[in-house]
Amino acid sequence: MNQQIYINLPVRDLPRSKAFFGALGYSFNPQFTDEKAACMVISEDIYVMLLTEPFCQTFTNKPLADARKTTEVLICLSCKSRDEVDTQVKKAWAAGGTVPRTAVDHGFMYQHGFEDPDGHVWELAYMDMAAFPAATA
Repeated sequence: MNQQIYINLPVRDLPRSKAFFGALGYSFNPQFTDEKAACMVISEDIYVMLLTEPFCQTFTNKPLADARKTTEVLICLSCKSRDEVDTQVKKAWAAGGTVPRTAVDHGFMYQHGFEDPDGHVWELAYMDMAAFPAATA
């Protein structure tokens, strides 16, 4: 079995968050989704648990960060093309997310991103390994 990753994110309004990420094309595993949490499927091995703030607070003794005011994490997902990066950012904007920065083109890597309705930062990146600079010894 492959190692899996579960990212846990606090959200203020679970139905709004599900609608936002649904508009980006993500699905939810109904086995792990209820009124307190939703298991968003990124891939076969990557999941994001959208947890209502009160429920999320039960997993930690520390206060939850307000992602609209501070950056608690940058989540970066790889994309298959520059077009996929741009398309996902456009979908996020149309679904109510914000786009606080412009795209960055490093030649071998193209990045852009968005913030979801709770302020969590989602970076999207396409890497063209054929254009990757050769290592020097």
